[in-house]
Amino acid sequence: MNVSSVSHFGALVVPSDVADIRELHIEELRALVREHHLLVLRDFFAFDDAVSFADYCERWGEVSVWPFGKVLELVEQAQPVDHIFDNNYVPLHWDGMYRKHVPEFQIFHCVSAPAGHQGGRTTFSNTASALERAPRSARALWERVTGVYQRKMAYYDSKTVAPVVTKHPARDYNVIRYNEPPTQGDESFVNHPALAFEGIAAADVAAFHRSLRDALYAPESFYAHAWRTGDVVIADNYTLLHGREAFATGAPRHLRRVHVLGDPPLDNPHLVAYG
Repeated sequence: MNVSSVSHFGALVVPSDVADIRELHIEELRALVREHHLLVLRDFFAFDDAVSFADYCERWGEVSVWPFGKVLELVEQAQPVDHIFDNNYVPLHWDGMYRKHVPEFQIFHCVSAPAGHQGGRTTFSNTASALERAPRSARALWERVTGVYQRKMAYYDSKTVAPVVTKHPARDYNVIRYNEPPTQGDESFVNHPALAFEGIAAADVAAFHRSLRDALYAPESFYAHAWRTGDVVIADNYTLLHGREAFATGAPRHLRRVHVLGDPPLDNPHLVAYG
C-alpha cells in the first residue's frame, strides 16, 4: 500500500499490490490511525452491503451495538427527527459522549458521495494539535471550563459532564472534549442538545468559545474530508472532534458508520445520567 499525508494530520492509503481492503493488515492500519489520528483508504475494492462492512469492522475490535444494530446509515431523511438525518451542518463533538462506552475508532464507508459543489464534507479537528499550538492564556482559560451536555433522542436520554481539557484515556497527552454550540442555522437545527459551560464568569464565556473555535478550526489542526464513493475513513475518536458541513438537500450523500471500542472498552468517564 502507498501512504501519503492528507493534511497537517491524517494519512491517505491507496492500493499498490493489494486491491481488496480486506487483504490489508489491520495491525498496520491501526498503528497508522494511532499515529496520524485519521486514515483515508481510497480506491480499494470494499463492501457490497452493510453486513460485509460490519464484518470487516469486527476485525478492528469489539463493535458497539446500538438499538438499530451495528451500522448507522447516515443519509438525509425527508422528515428528520434529529440533525444527524438532516442536511444541515453538524457542530464539532466526540462520539459516544452520551453512551456507556466511548469508542476508540469511528469507521465510515461512503456508499454514495455528493458532487463536489453539493457540500457535505465531514470535518475533523485534531485537539492534541490545537492544544499544543494554543497560547498559554487560551489554554489556561479552557482548563477552567467544564461542559454540561444533555441530549435526548431515539437511542438515549443522557447527561454528560466533561472538563474541556482532559487526559487522553490511553496515551500521555491532553485532548479537548467539547460539543460546539450551533453557530449556523441554529433556528433550523433539529433536536440539538442542551449545552452549558461552567467554571468561568459569564463575561468570559464568549471569549472562551471564540478562542476555542479559532484553535479547533485553525488550518494546522483542521481537516474537511471531501467524500468519494467507496472511501473508507477511520478516525481516532479519543483525540479528534468531528462534525459535518451542510449539503444540498437531495444530494446522494450516503455514509455508513460503525463504532469500534478500545481494548479494553473505555467506560465513559463523563457520563452522569443514562437512559
